[in-house]
Amino acid sequence: MDKIEELLTRGVANIIPSKDLLDKLISSRKKLNIYFGIDPTATRIHLGHAVPLRKLQKFSKLGHNVTFLIGDFTALIGDTSDKDAERPVLTSSQIEENFKTYKKQAEKILDFSKVKVRYNSEWLKELLLKDVIKLTQQFSFGDFGSRELIKKRLQSGQHVGLHEGLYPAMQGYDSYFLNTDIQIGGTDQTFNMQAGRLLQKNWRDKKSFILANEFLPGTDGRKMSKTWNNAIWLDDTPNDMYAKVMAINDDLIIQYFTLATDIDLSKIKKIEEELKSGKNPMEIKRKLAYEIVSELHSVKEAKKAQEHFEKTVQKKEQPSEIRLIELPKSFISNPTASEVVLASDLAESKSDAKRLIEQGGVEIDHNKITDPNQEIEIKDDMLIKVGKRKFVKIKSKS
Repeated sequence: MDKIEELLTRGVANIIPSKDLLDKLISSRKKLNIYFGIDPTATRIHLGHAVPLRKLQKFSKLGHNVTFLIGDFTALIGDTSDKDAERPVLTSSQIEENFKTYKKQAEKILDFSKVKVRYNSEWLKELLLKDVIKLTQQFSFGDFGSRELIKKRLQSGQHVGLHEGLYPAMQGYDSYFLNTDIQIGGTDQTFNMQAGRLLQKNWRDKKSFILANEFLPGTDGRKMSKTWNNAIWLDDTPNDMYAKVMAINDDLIIQYFTLATDIDLSKIKKIEEELKSGKNPMEIKRKLAYEIVSELHSVKEAKKAQEHFEKTVQKKEQPSEIRLIELPKSFISNPTASEVVLASDLAESKSDAKRLIEQGGVEIDHNKITDPNQEIEIKDDMLIKVGKRKFVKIKSKS
């Protein structure tokens, strides 16, 4: 399979107006303007978010003009394409701080020396009210109101802010301003990306394209989400990343090879044949986990993560090196179990710590803890284990 064919098929859910026309355009060797935008409303990227980043990097390697667009202006509104409520409004400082963290993670996939970074406040904040009116005249509010989630909110009596209707128009203006040939995004962004195609056609008489990517499911097969604790994050440690990949459902193996690695498709085809012939999925997942950790960390870290997994999960041994956590003096007076787990950096929030304990996933000095409010006497060298692979030792701060 040649590079263009792979670009237009691997992990691609839909191409608008058609794959054949886009293939013809790319094959013309014309240098194209391609962009992918994010609103920096969060600070962590998971493997699902990385799917369009991989696509962007491949276009960059082919020598096209690639733009990574930071929606610092549109983030002030918030996109509700896949949400059942309004997004909270972020401040400019929050947006700036979020992107710093986002960029550090995205660099695992994107070579920013070959990708332009732009902020849409450069042009959107310059629009006058008359410009906004001219822009919105290109769109129908009925189209916006008929979107499934918006319609559902309206029918249930939930508040739908008038400003939300501006979001697709502003994203469309981004595409117009950048004179875009190809917009990259998830299928949930199709409506917003169509706004860009419309403006290019009406104002520039130019045909542009949408390349909508497939979604990578979470480790349990549902949508990858922090809420469901099924996400593999780009900033996960090599050990956590390896173990999470090993925990995915067997029927997701080929999808993960295709969307979450750069392995050649011919090799993935052979792996698929091995699975169909009855090869143990656990052996295939070992290759998958090793490859993902290698690409996002290093080969050295992947080898160490594989050894750690085999020792602590498969052989159920305690790791030889355990992270030491120093707790503040205030924790000496019998904190609750959930407070200890949170302070030990083994949970993302107090509610997450409570859930882990109630589900039987926490042991303190080899004793299972099931009551989040159980008082714990802090001792030096106390061993805390969460799940099958997370260990820390406690050192109380004197």
